Amino acid sequence: MSSKVPMSTISPNVIDIPLVREARYYRKWDEEYLLCDLCAHYCKISEGEKGICHVRQNVQGKLYTFVYGKVVACQTAKVEKIPLFHYRPGSQSLTIATPGCNFHCSYCNNYDISVLFQETGEPVDWGCPMSPEEVVALACMTDCSSVAFSYTEPTIFYEYAHEIAEQASDAGFRILFGTNGYITEEPLKEIASCLDVANVDLKTFSDKTHRRVMGAKLQPVLDCLTQMKALGIWVEVTTPVIPTLNDSEKELRDIATFVRELGAEVPWHVVRFYPDFRLNHLPVTPAASLRRAREIGQEAGLRYVYTNISAGGEGEHTYCRLCRETLIERFGYEVRKNRLVEGCCPVCGTPVDGVDMDPAKAKQITYCAQRPGAQFVT
Repeated sequence: MSSKVPMSTISPNVIDIPLVREARYYRKWDEEYLLCDLCAHYCKISEGEKGICHVRQNVQGKLYTFVYGKVVACQTAKVEKIPLFHYRPGSQSLTIATPGCNFHCSYCNNYDISVLFQETGEPVDWGCPMSPEEVVALACMTDCSSVAFSYTEPTIFYEYAHEIAEQASDAGFRILFGTNGYITEEPLKEIASCLDVANVDLKTFSDKTHRRVMGAKLQPVLDCLTQMKALGIWVEVTTPVIPTLNDSEKELRDIATFVRELGAEVPWHVVRFYPDFRLNHLPVTPAASLRRAREIGQEAGLRYVYTNISAGGEGEHTYCRLCRETLIERFGYEVRKNRLVEGCCPVCGTPVDGVDMDPAKAKQITYCAQRPGAQFVT
């Protein structure tokens, strides 16, 4: 499960190349292969080959990542864009991505930075170089409360994300993941000490469809979600409702049942599919399908089920799970009104599940730890 690249592309002094780092998770399999155990593909990689992600390569008996610090997306945006609705609503996050992905989703909206270069054979020699220190400094300057890794899969730039996460966490920022959930148990445990919140894509509940459309098995994603919950990471789940692929009542009910088993408090985002990449022949998800998916989630006992049928629609808002009072009104990615009082419903006093749901009491960064006189207030 790897891809051959010409030996002529390998530098004999690869360890001296800027933005190249030895991988953290791999081991010798036998005399010929290294086993990458960062993600659940468990690629066996021989000399000169790359794994499925195309960014990790066996060079002279060691595995290297070629995307450390190669930033192809760096944006400040509302956390709702990830989407995360139950972490500090309306707050701003600095979101970082490097090239590549370990999935090959046929409908990928970011295929130009995630998988296209893998098909053309283009080397990973692009992206803006940014050190972890520069990322944290930028987060300090842009009024963000968190640093997020999304747009491409953070697992494939694990070494870079981990270093940023440690430094940003020490500086008082929350750490967020938008992920496909294919990371294995040990690296997840390692980064869990500074990973606060994750949105995991649960794209289908059919292993056959998951293998065919995403290029990966389903079970590791389910295992990852279970492990994240056990590790105390706040989890939200996103499912794109794709006509003819995963939009049957049975499959949506299976997904909703699994999310309910994770916990009634886990938010489920059922979102509209937009034709792209290799699935541009399929139609946009009908509004009726999204409404029914939301009903199925509610029938399964989930407290928070969200849809993006229309900006400002009822599927975007957060309601009290007991009295059904509207608590947070959203319009697209914007929070228009937040009625929470100390993280609770102002009518009946029921708390809303999530992280830092009371912004007035959430940790506020006065100065970043990198600056002289660093201090924090709560």
